[in-house]
Amino acid sequence: MSNTNHVEVLEKTKESEAISLKMKSFFIDHSVTILFIIICLIGVKISKLPLFFITSELLTRISRNSFLVLSLIIPVLAGMGLNFGITIGAMAGQIAIIAVTHWGITGIQGFLLCGLLSVPIAMIFGYLIGTLLNKTKGQEMITSMIAGFFANGIYQFIFLFAVGSIIPMKDPIMMLSSGIGIRNTVDLSKNVGIKYALDNLKKVPAIKVLLIALVATIIIYSGIRFYKIKNSKKKEKFITGQYLSTMIGCFVGILICSIFMFHEGIPNNLKMITKIKLPIATCLVIAGLCLFNVMIVKTKLGQDFRTVGQDNHIAKISGINVNKIRIIAITLSTLLAAWGQLIFLQNIGTLNTYGSHVQIATFSIAALLIGGASVSRATIGQAILGTILFHTLFIVSPMAGKNLFGDAQIGEFFRAFVAYGVIGLSLGLHAWRKRVGVKSKLE
Repeated sequence: MSNTNHVEVLEKTKESEAISLKMKSFFIDHSVTILFIIICLIGVKISKLPLFFITSELLTRISRNSFLVLSLIIPVLAGMGLNFGITIGAMAGQIAIIAVTHWGITGIQGFLLCGLLSVPIAMIFGYLIGTLLNKTKGQEMITSMIAGFFANGIYQFIFLFAVGSIIPMKDPIMMLSSGIGIRNTVDLSKNVGIKYALDNLKKVPAIKVLLIALVATIIIYSGIRFYKIKNSKKKEKFITGQYLSTMIGCFVGILICSIFMFHEGIPNNLKMITKIKLPIATCLVIAGLCLFNVMIVKTKLGQDFRTVGQDNHIAKISGINVNKIRIIAITLSTLLAAWGQLIFLQNIGTLNTYGSHVQIATFSIAALLIGGASVSRATIGQAILGTILFHTLFIVSPMAGKNLFGDAQIGEFFRAFVAYGVIGLSLGLHAWRKRVGVKSKLE
């Protein structure tokens, strides 16, 4: 009897230790995300900004920046880390914008032509970056960062000195008064331009979009679950913990949306949220990229990305051309970054010729890391969550700084500190986890 009790005690001890270990690893893995959720909540409270303003600004920023953040996922999957080279992809998009604006092609036609023109430019850039990164395996992040600085120098030389002298171009609106070099700022709204070319195709109230999305999630998720169980050889329960939590979350969301839409007792400052509109075309493009990232993993190319990302040596033995796969990953990322920059600039409506691309990589990578991604793992959910948290902080920090310290500029400094600090912190945590993992294996 005493032996039985002793065994039970040992089993319970092991279970409690396993639970505590899981909790510990969860908090370590998601420490950056948890920290920023807390900081964002504190910032929203201190800033005292209206919920309508925060929500409206946040949805605008999510639709503007998500595509760029999502363009980072494929290189991570292929084991190439965080691609600071998306700055060069952004340059490809800007080159296309300058050409199309000079030709005077406006609206959605101009935007689509920008997308088409950026394809060969971004693919050439991506191939060159990929070839360079193959020469510096293990140092991809710092190499892509330095490559971005080098490319920026060439870009500035071309548009400051070459255009108008070596490259013939006459455009009094876009060019400097000397006739050499592009102006620092190019207005994309002149003669309609490409400002809001994608965003203004169709706008629908955000609350309706969310309601439809939640209903669609319930139907699609339940249908997929039913199909899998029906065709599975193993006996599985239809209602699992994950399924139940998803359904509860969806129904709670539907209830909240319904209250906002139909309840008369909602305060006016909250009722204004129903007037916020989403650019449907932009959201569909972002959703298309999410679907592309999901589907590519299931293809032969996606499996090659995974294999190369896990171990180059094993991939080589398996007959995979490692260098080729790495070049494809970086080329795809560079092309997606070019399109992401087009979406970004058509929403802004102004091209800062020499500055719009400079911080793209830093801010996109910071957003991805805040969402819980690492150098070796990144998901769509982490990209979207990181974009939400990062830009919530960007919205509230100036007013929070003013209310807390009497100076909004402190909030601006804090934003820059956060962008660089989160990258350093995440890379430090990644190195620490790697070191701990090696030690545990040796023991």
